[in-house]
Amino acid sequence: MTAPIAAADVTRHKWWGWGQDDVAFSVTNRPAFIDLARNEIGIDLANAPAPVAPVLTDHEVPATRLPGAVREQLAQALGEDAIRDDDEHRVLHSFGRSLPDLFRVRTGAFERLVDAVVYPGSEEDVAAVLRIVLEHDLVLIPYGGGTCISGSVTPDAEEQRPILTMNLGRLSRILEIDDTSGLARVQAGMYGPDMEAELNAKGWTVGHFPDSFTFSTVGGWAATRSSGMQSDKYGDIEDIARGLRLVHPDGVAVTKAIPGRDSGPSVHEMILGSEGRLGVITEVTVQVHRSAPVRQVIGYMYPDWEHGIRGMHAIARSTDVTPTFTRLSDGPETKFSLALSSKTPTTTKAKVSAKVQDGLFAYLRSQGWDTSEEMCLSYVCFEGSKASVEQQKSIVKRIVKANGGVTLGASVGKVYDQKKFDTPYLRDFLLGHQVFGDVCDTGATWSSINEVHTKVYEAFEEVQRAQDLPGFMFCHMSHSYHAGACLYFTFAFPYSSEEQALEQYYRAKEAVQQTFVDLGSTVSHHHAVGVEHRPWITEDIGEVGVRMVEGLFADNDPGRNLNPGKIVAS
Repeated sequence: MTAPIAAADVTRHKWWGWGQDDVAFSVTNRPAFIDLARNEIGIDLANAPAPVAPVLTDHEVPATRLPGAVREQLAQALGEDAIRDDDEHRVLHSFGRSLPDLFRVRTGAFERLVDAVVYPGSEEDVAAVLRIVLEHDLVLIPYGGGTCISGSVTPDAEEQRPILTMNLGRLSRILEIDDTSGLARVQAGMYGPDMEAELNAKGWTVGHFPDSFTFSTVGGWAATRSSGMQSDKYGDIEDIARGLRLVHPDGVAVTKAIPGRDSGPSVHEMILGSEGRLGVITEVTVQVHRSAPVRQVIGYMYPDWEHGIRGMHAIARSTDVTPTFTRLSDGPETKFSLALSSKTPTTTKAKVSAKVQDGLFAYLRSQGWDTSEEMCLSYVCFEGSKASVEQQKSIVKRIVKANGGVTLGASVGKVYDQKKFDTPYLRDFLLGHQVFGDVCDTGATWSSINEVHTKVYEAFEEVQRAQDLPGFMFCHMSHSYHAGACLYFTFAFPYSSEEQALEQYYRAKEAVQQTFVDLGSTVSHHHAVGVEHRPWITEDIGEVGVRMVEGLFADNDPGRNLNPGKIVAS
């Protein structure tokens, strides 16, 4: 068996933000985006100084609380190279990528850091660490890529016991591919791009591409009930993950990778979304599919949200098309997307493209469209044989036309497909200008989706008026199902001071989240619960449901050693 990679070779974020140190968002040659920021939230990016990257040595990092004898025991179990307790590793692993986490880490609000980071190289190593945790009454937080935006890897500021974070990044291999069954056994710490590259080389794909894809892991997807952009075809992680291995205080829980189960309450489902509260997921058996010979993303435009939603609903209801994904941006998100992608043309090809777009928009305005505020951009992805793709494109084109829309073609879709994982870098850029940019997502039925869309805007606008702060919100619909879809809201506003920043953020966040549950939608569609969504868990699953979850955690972890406080407080 191939030896695991060294801890030093595990992929990780910059300590204060998203992704790689040498990648950042820039407003260079983005005049339309500069105008949008000025008009919507009052920020003058044209004349603002460039943000300065935070420096860790500017902040005081509290000393580790891990006793030396326990550290020595961990080093004997894993090896000295698999233990990290330097300042940067401890800070990096004490925060996920939620907006409050990013604000706190950038401002040096290190109320409680993890005391050491351990890098197991095998399932046996995981079990050895767990035994030490229980022996010494420590706290253990499993860590995949650290991309969660719900506080799922963030330690409790009130926790007095020593805290270990377990980075699963050394468990990074595909162990087996069952060609006949279309299943792959994957270690939990394998990053999405590495898994896809290895599978693609053999003609396979999992088809799971969350926004966090480039820096998230297979185990993290399972632990937080992830959903990917292509869930219309490939399903959410609960559809993709067919088998699991979880190191538990009493041993190893194993769920079989079989197509159906009738074994009473599902242990498999208990583990999915458990966020480390039942143990550590070490392996996921995932469904794999043969890579399609043809893949195309086609862009469409609708005159407004109502026409667009009717079109999306008709596509979801069609028995003749099976899109890989469908997505509809509302008017504000379309305005944002066009501003973000609009650059001053410098090449002949770019100038021709800009002239074609101007001509199209002029024609749409002549047909009564509002091309500034109301029109809605849509994308549909098709996969399959060339004949199948062409047939499905033809059917969707007719559906779009029947619902007042127009087909833009493949060039627009290609640009979206190339840039779909870049957005998180924008949030870091905005924080450098004292602007919060965050997201809230929910699942809604087709019958309620328009009401949820309208009421969330009203709630956000009301709270921003009360705070006397400007704000900009936009939304898209994605992840279509038979009964409904996901609504994914993004909002941005400048905070007035560091002292008031998080209070102002939580007022806006709470207004949106409360509207979700008041209208019978989910607390989150695919961003986990953690601590950020925990305040609404009772309204989401009910008092009896909460007691059932609390009982599950209390019985399996009576000492509250496993990522305590996530999902439910007890």
